[in-house]
Order: sequence, then C-alpha cells, then structure tokens
Amino acid sequence: MLLATYQPDIRSINDSLTASALTAALPLATLFFMLGVLRVTAWISGLVALGVAWVVAIGGFDMPVDQAAAVSTWGAGFGFFPIMWIVISAIWVYNMTVATGHFDVLRRSFATISDDMRIQAIVIAFCFGALMEALAGFGTPVAISAVMLIALGFQPMKAATLALVANTAPVAFGALATPVVTLSKVTAPANTDPALADHFTEDHLGALIGHQTPVLAVFIPLVLVVIVDGKRGLRQCWLPAVVGGIAFAVAQWLTSTYFSVQLTDVVAALVSALAIVVLLRVWRPVETYSDLAEEPDAETERTIRRDTPNGSGRSPLSRPTGDDGGVAVVTDTRADIARAYAPYLVIIAIFSIFQIDGVKKEMLSEPWTYLFQWPGLDLVTASGKPPADYTFNWFAAAGTLTIIAGLITMPIIGIKPTAAVQAYVKTYKQLWPAIVTVMAVLALAYVMNNSGQTGALGNWLADSGDGFALISPILGWLGVAVTGSDTSSNSLFGALQVTAGQGAGLDPALMAASNSSGGVLGKMISPQNLAIAAGAVGLTGREGDIFRKVVGWSLLLLVGMCVLVFLQTNVLEWMLPSP
Repeated sequence: MLLATYQPDIRSINDSLTASALTAALPLATLFFMLGVLRVTAWISGLVALGVAWVVAIGGFDMPVDQAAAVSTWGAGFGFFPIMWIVISAIWVYNMTVATGHFDVLRRSFATISDDMRIQAIVIAFCFGALMEALAGFGTPVAISAVMLIALGFQPMKAATLALVANTAPVAFGALATPVVTLSKVTAPANTDPALADHFTEDHLGALIGHQTPVLAVFIPLVLVVIVDGKRGLRQCWLPAVVGGIAFAVAQWLTSTYFSVQLTDVVAALVSALAIVVLLRVWRPVETYSDLAEEPDAETERTIRRDTPNGSGRSPLSRPTGDDGGVAVVTDTRADIARAYAPYLVIIAIFSIFQIDGVKKEMLSEPWTYLFQWPGLDLVTASGKPPADYTFNWFAAAGTLTIIAGLITMPIIGIKPTAAVQAYVKTYKQLWPAIVTVMAVLALAYVMNNSGQTGALGNWLADSGDGFALISPILGWLGVAVTGSDTSSNSLFGALQVTAGQGAGLDPALMAASNSSGGVLGKMISPQNLAIAAGAVGLTGREGDIFRKVVGWSLLLLVGMCVLVFLQTNVLEWMLPSP
C-alpha cells in the first residue's frame, strides 16, 4: 500500500497552535541551553538538538521516519554546499597567504591605517567584513575578519566576538543582495491586494530595508569600540566610530534607495573605510590602545603557532635579527603589498565578472547548474506546495568562484601547488567541527521547517494583532538564529509576514522588510556562525563561551529594531520610501 504524501499540520498537537508552538520550541531551547548554559561544544549541541527535533517531528507532528531522514540529509547537504563550501574556500585562500607570509604584509598594511586596535576593529571587522559580506556572505566575513584581527594581535575570544557583532548591518544586502531577491520572490505571491503589487519588488523591499539597517550601522562601530576597550574606548574613539557608522549608513541608504540593491554593501563598505582614512589624516586618539603589551594566553599562543607554517609564530617574510632571535621591523615593498592584496582583489574581480548579466545567466543554466528534487522526499508544505528543488550550481557557487580566485592567486603570491594542496587539507582539518556543526544545524532547520515546527512558532507569534509590528523583527531574528542565513529566514517567514501584516492592518511590505532587518541580529548567535568563528580563531569547543559574549548585544539591538519598526508604522511613517 502506498503511503500518502506527508503534509505538515501546524496545529498538530491537540489541535492547538499554542501547544504546537511551545512543543516546537524544544529543539531550539535545547540547542541554546546546551550552548549558553552547559557550554557544550557546538557540533555536539547541534546533533543533540537535531535528535530532539526528530522526536518532536515524529512524535508530535506525525512526520514519517523516512521523511525526517530525507529532509535531514537535504539540510545537511545544503549546509555543506553551498554554505560551508564558500567558507572552506575562503579559509583556504587565507591559509595560502599565511603560508607564504603575505598575510603578515596585509596585516602590516592595515596597521599603517592606525596602530590603535580600537580603530583597527572598525576598519577590519566592520568595513572590510562588510565588503566580504557584500561579495560572498554565508559566514565568509566572520571567518576572514576574525583571522585578520588575530594577526593584528587581538585575543582569539575578542576577535571572534568583534567579527560576529560587526556582521550585522551588511547582512540583509549580503552576497549581492541575495536575501532581498529571495524576499521578493516569496512575498509577491502572498500578497492579496493587487494595488500593492509594486510594493514587493526587489527595489522597494531593498529601499525599505535600507531605511532600517542603516540605523544599526550608526551604532555597531560604537559597540565594537566598547568591546575592545570599554568606556575608555568609547570616550577616546567615539569620533571614528561615528564617522565610519554614519558614512556606512548614508551610503547604504542612498544606494539601496536610488542606485542598486545588489551593490549596496560594496558602496557602503568602501565609503565607510574611506571616511575613516580621511579622518585619520587630521585626527588621532589621545592615546593609542594595544593589547600587544599584555601577555598572550595559552589559547592565543596555540593559535599563533597553528597559523604559521613553521610553528614558530613567524611568517616566511619575517626576518630574525640580533642574538635574541627577535623579529626585525619589516619594510614591505610596494610589490609585496600588491601581492598581499591580490587575493582579495582577484576575488572582487571574479565575483564582479559573474554579476554581468550574460555571464550570470549562462552560469546558472546547464551544464553549470542542476536543479533536482532531493532523493526520498515525499512531502508538501503546509500550504500544499511541493518542496523547493536543490540547486547544485557547482561552477557558479560562491565557493567555486573563490577557488578559481585562489588558483589565479597562487602564482601571484608564489606558492607551489604542493603547498597549496597542503593548505587545502589543513583547512578541512581546521574546520571539521564547524562543518559538522553547520550540517547538523541546517539538518535541524530543515526538519523543523518541513515538519511544521517552524510554521507553528511563526504563526503563533504572528497571532498578536496590532502588536505584530513589535514581533515582526523577532520572527526574522528567530529564523536566522536557527538557519544562520537571512536568505533562509526570508524564505521561511517572508510570506507569513505579508499575511500577518495584512491581517493586522499594517503595511505588509514593511513587515516583510522587517523580517530581513530583524534577522541580521540573529546572525551573531547562530550556531552556524558561532562554529565558523570558533574554528577560524582556534577556539573550537568554546562556542558556548562566544555565545555568552554576543547574545546580550544581539538582544539589545533587537529591542532597538523592534521599537524602530513599531514607530515606522505610525509616528515615523514619513521616513519610509514610496514604491
């Protein structure tokens, strides 16, 4: 006898949305309790939470065991490709620059902007991280900016915290505005008012988001300064933080509203960095802050030795001098500096070429891209629609493009093929806990999504009437906290935001945009990103400690976003753009 196709019921438990939602919250509660309270390593926490999601899905939401298995492998597959694929590729390029010593050159080049670590945190974690988010997203900026901060002398825990907190304001426009494009695709069909059809275009949704996340951008550099040096840092370095934040905010607002949604973060990151560089020509802090005078802890020492090829803590371009074997002051030539920047310039060039319409269209078609139904699936969504196809864009994926950039970079930085292969193997050894974590968490997300658990939580939160404007960003925050992706969160809750907004008499497009804007604040507590940050700085197993460092900032900024969205539905309606 053939089994019927599985369709989730968001009221599966006692025909009660409340009971179903509270039960559906158990996997997430398990995950964050193990991470934040018990401080269990992320990959173990992810696997345990996945087991709880299985129990809830099969026992509470009547999901067949074979379908739970199928969606788990589907989510795990998506976790590896394309998400971890881009992170692995980016860290490989970084490891090659470490092996050749060119990363030290890059570090010294950034240090010439300012030798104050508070300003370095803004330039690298916020500005450079935003540029990486614009081009690649999916954890890449966290990984790269964290290791750059390590190279400048930041303690591993502080470097991870800074990278995660900084990766907020740019996220909604990351990977060339992929979250906005996705939001437009899922919200337009959910709109029931023909008069609002033009409210769900990429341009209008991007403009709405561009009137929310820039507010975050003003404050994030100030938060980074506080993380580095507390109240003293805020007192002494508020000016570059404000200049960088406002420059980013204005550029993000103008670009998303009037120019190009896809290039929003590219423009904002470059304008912000330029504004800070110009300021530093006429201004310096009253005293320079540096952690380098502090004795490094054992974890820092291991990280330094791990990330240098000879285990000495020195790069091949560092030259010992004197009887004590100290490291000489190195004056880098222009050619050295050009080669150090080359990997990132090549990455920018490759991604820019891919964005040319003809090239992008070709690369997203066969034989470069394959769409297929994941094997073993026999289910539909709660609304009766078939599940989305799995996209295997093996050549056009951001990770593959980064590998191509790495291959082009190899002769430029002078690394031999054997050393490049060794660096690639090292990358997998370095990141295996992060790979397992991300695959487990995405499997968890897919089980929750396809069994109705996420839908039960979302609809329960949406059933709040006029107060939905305060809750709307929380839905996005929850979605990103679970999946680690603003794109995935928009896929999950975008249509729900439109339906709830129309039911509550609120602007449905604004609610949809708020899903993405609130979602960016869930990025820093996502187990996926926690694992990436921990793996990048050599703190694998201490994801719970990092979580405790960032969760307060996540919640505080989320409250601010909720208040902003609520005010935009009434007293601040004047600040919203017209379609």
